[in-house]
Amino acid sequence: MKLLRVGPPGAERPALLDQDGTLRDLSALVDDIDGSLLADASALDRIRAAAGAGVLPALDATGLRVGPPVARIGKVVCIGLNYHGHAAETGQTAPAEPVVFLKAADTVVGPDDTVLVPRGSVKTDWEVELAIVIGRTARYLETDEQALAHVAGYAVAHDVSEREFQIERGGTWDKGKNCETFNPLGPWLVTADEVPDPQALGLRLWVNGELKQDGHTSDQIFPVAEVVRYVSRFMTLYPGDVINTGTPAGVAMGQPDPKPYLRPGDVVELEVDGLGRQRQELKCA
Repeated sequence: MKLLRVGPPGAERPALLDQDGTLRDLSALVDDIDGSLLADASALDRIRAAAGAGVLPALDATGLRVGPPVARIGKVVCIGLNYHGHAAETGQTAPAEPVVFLKAADTVVGPDDTVLVPRGSVKTDWEVELAIVIGRTARYLETDEQALAHVAGYAVAHDVSEREFQIERGGTWDKGKNCETFNPLGPWLVTADEVPDPQALGLRLWVNGELKQDGHTSDQIFPVAEVVRYVSRFMTLYPGDVINTGTPAGVAMGQPDPKPYLRPGDVVELEVDGLGRQRQELKCA
């Protein structure tokens, strides 16, 4: 299933995109798409049954904003330097263990919402990523099979980063990762049954129509199952939590000088195979 949330910020309603590309209203069946729903197999089965029976009312998508596909996200866990190509382009050795950092859940916005360039920023960068959405409480998982069984689905994420804040201002990466609007997510949460192999997905990103990133999840240093298993050793993952799994080569930081960092007025578009497409215009904070 392709689950999504549509409507104004803070007032989104749950919806489903059916196999014919028609937007269907789920608000009569469920209150929202959040961790509680994703952990409730019977509720998900009711949605599947209603979709199969063709009884869900259609929504007019004209002019309808698409919000983040998951509400009330507890935490966004991010994996840094998780593609061989990205590590190489930034001159860094592939890490021996996953690099883990956190983004605040309030950085998450809709897939086509405005991204704000922070005040004083000169190094705002792009990063297309595969996002994992957790569906079952996960702690101390031991096998890849267990890890994948705890995944509710996948989505497109844009891990926007301010490289000066991240690298040159001291401390951890948090200052360059947690500016407002720095995590567009969606358009859909695609349930795990529709993504049989998360290591077989292409990722692409364009800036002002120019292809900048053209990668593949097969290049991940730590694949999806290993990431979920590893993170569950250090923190409990709850239904509705999100894991951004890293970005392929092609970011601005990896380009020759002068590096083409993002500026107000730029348009970024990105997609992951089968998971949909995003488009953001950048404006001043």
